[in-house]
Amino acid sequence: MDISWLALGLFMLVLIVPFAINRSYQLHLGKEISIAVVRMTLQMALIGLYLQYLFHLDNVWVNLAWLLVMLLVGASAIISKAKLPKRPLMVPICTGLLLGLMPILLVMMLWLFQPTPIYSAQYLIPTAGMLLGNSLSGNIIALQRLFAAFEEKQPQYHGALALGASPKQAAAPFVQTALQQSFAPILASMATTGLVSLPGMMTGQILGGVDPIIAVKYQIVILVAIFATLTISVATSVSLTVRKLLTHSGKMRFNTHL
Repeated sequence: MDISWLALGLFMLVLIVPFAINRSYQLHLGKEISIAVVRMTLQMALIGLYLQYLFHLDNVWVNLAWLLVMLLVGASAIISKAKLPKRPLMVPICTGLLLGLMPILLVMMLWLFQPTPIYSAQYLIPTAGMLLGNSLSGNIIALQRLFAAFEEKQPQYHGALALGASPKQAAAPFVQTALQQSFAPILASMATTGLVSLPGMMTGQILGGVDPIIAVKYQIVILVAIFATLTISVATSVSLTVRKLLTHSGKMRFNTHL
């Protein structure tokens, strides 16, 4: 069933509740909530129109260009939300997202989905969007935790260097903690999926009339793909960021203050 624009507009009246909570608890988030809702609505409407055009055009170069835009915007969003310097970290984060996304996406397109043509925008763009979108939060958590560790535990880091550890060895505990904390949310989500929550893609397919077993198969594929993409991208981003941050002597090339 389609949802009318009138019904959609009326449904958005439920936002009265979060606005009321914001006012009751004096959170001072009213402006931020308003901007987020307006931006989300406009962006989703525009992307819906654009995807209609993209699916109809279905040109390999246009599809690849859109993937590049998604990567760049995603990397920029990660750095901005983590409140880190953009210039030195743009390449490491983009590389992490690219290496996390492309192998998984190629396996899904070439072997699992096998759309015709293989670069079909209807499969390529939404799948890449799901994989990238779910990698953002993991990268943000990992980078915030990594830089916070360098800020809070400098004596531990410099002590390890003084005892003869290489910069990579001295930073290893910080990297380990950053990865563990970034993987924790998706591991908890995967462990409770099907019992506590039904994921959005599966719910959407079922509401659209797809057989529940087919919807489950697709959802399992997507969850596994998201987890693999996230782990590869986060591990790569953090490793390259540490390499970019530290000199051969262990000094930091730029400020780690969040």
